[in-house]
Amino acid sequence: MGTRASRPNKPPRAVTTTTKPRKPRPKQVELPFRQNGGRRPGAGRKPKGEQALVSHAPRALLAARFPAHVTMKLLRGLPKLRNRPEYASLLATFAAGCDRAGFRLTHYAVLNDHLHLLVEAADRTALSRGLQGLAIRVAKALNKLWSRRGTVFADRYHDRILKSPREVRNALRYVLGNGKKHATEGREVQVKQAIDTYTSAPWFDGFRETVTVRGLEAVPRPVTVARTWMLTIGWRRLGLLSVHDLPATG
Repeated sequence: MGTRASRPNKPPRAVTTTTKPRKPRPKQVELPFRQNGGRRPGAGRKPKGEQALVSHAPRALLAARFPAHVTMKLLRGLPKLRNRPEYASLLATFAAGCDRAGFRLTHYAVLNDHLHLLVEAADRTALSRGLQGLAIRVAKALNKLWSRRGTVFADRYHDRILKSPREVRNALRYVLGNGKKHATEGREVQVKQAIDTYTSAPWFDGFRETVTVRGLEAVPRPVTVARTWMLTIGWRRLGLLSVHDLPATG
């Protein structure tokens, strides 16, 4: 049997290994844990002016049977509202927005730099949306008159829910007589007639005296008829108002 010739041993190959340098793992950066909510510096809705004029706390719920007294204040430096052009713009705006989507404007007073409104609404949402829409209409009308742009009202509105006939009666006396009270105090307001014609008093039927205003039939009615028991019947049980009534001090 033949034998296979043995092959000469080959020299071992040199094996070279290269090790790639490992990249350093990124270190986790510790960040402070921040929670949403709570009291924090700079948190919350910002006021329109230098400081908040009305608390930004959540507003109280509103039931449909309760009217509300609302105050809306203008920015400083704007023209006075108790001028004929400004008041004519406000009358047209009120007439267009006094009864919309569950919101009703029933009484008002126009002062030099703020508005007082007595309103009704189906609920808090209807009140907020109604006042927002009214504020937008007022701002657009006044800006057009003044040939300007920008914010008109200083901050969000203030409202007070009226929960008794006496509160409603006092609010009516305050709104309809506020201009006359300012006039007696010499606060740049003049009321030369028995009633303040820069209010809804010409359309008010709750005075003991008979009041006649010339040319009223030619003016679109800027307020709507009240529907709540408080504003239609309740307050009258405590006595009608007089054109000579003035709001109490304080």
